[in-house]
Amino acid sequence: MLIEISDGAPYGIATGPDGALWFTLVHQGRVGRLVPGAEPVIHQLDPADGGPTVIAPGADGAMWFTEFQGGRVGRITEAGQVTAFEAESPYGITAGPDGAMWFTRTRADKIGRIAADGARTEFEIPVMGGMPSGITAGPDDALWFTLNQGNAIGRIALSGAVTIHELPTEGAAPVGITAGPDGALWFVEIGAGQIGRVDVSGKIIEYPLPDRASRPHAIVAGADGALWFTEWGANRVGRITTEGAIEEYDLPSLGVPAEPHGLTVGPDGAIWVALEAGALARLDR
Repeated sequence: MLIEISDGAPYGIATGPDGALWFTLVHQGRVGRLVPGAEPVIHQLDPADGGPTVIAPGADGAMWFTEFQGGRVGRITEAGQVTAFEAESPYGITAGPDGAMWFTRTRADKIGRIAADGARTEFEIPVMGGMPSGITAGPDDALWFTLNQGNAIGRIALSGAVTIHELPTEGAAPVGITAGPDGALWFVEIGAGQIGRVDVSGKIIEYPLPDRASRPHAIVAGADGALWFTEWGANRVGRITTEGAIEEYDLPSLGVPAEPHGLTVGPDGAIWVALEAGALARLDR
């Protein structure tokens, strides 16, 4: 099923505590909210030049998102009230086990922490030019993140202590990362066309995709015990079991490349995908 978003380019998507889908419109400076079966509600950001990217639910009942181009981290309530906090080049964002939001600062080689009241702390990453990108809470009360140009996966404790795990494949360029149902972290390698798994001890396994040029971008744990990921360069969504079995599904045609980016488990238990070409897709298996 496709829901077209008029004059919008969906990029990030997440399910909120309000039971709705929230998504960013990266080129229009907007954040949308959709209750499945209803019409989407679009909130215009001011200023509109921030390039809102990743969005995630916070422990405070609001949604938090990054504005990569505008250098801001935003917070939006169910009613659409927005609060913005300055933060250079933020990209990935997730709720931490401490109730704060943690985010990557891609151009600054830092991980940021922001509390609900806006109090911020920053931590240096010991990989110059590493480009921290995706970030997620792990099963070990720490945050795990990808280093897109550092070719590594990082772990940061709540104290700020950082551990780096280098990837076996050169030029893997990892982006999205999520906690899996097996107690490990799963990530996508956009440069190598692989799905990776790292356990909390740092052991890494990589699974090559059938199409190594498919450019996997984001990944999420599904309600079915498997991992789901977008293939940005191939107009597909993939599914990988914790044993490494891979299936792929073509996305509906929009007349142009769909450009799937973020994806999430919706309030209805289905996988929802943000298509930058101008739609949200619900996968029916």
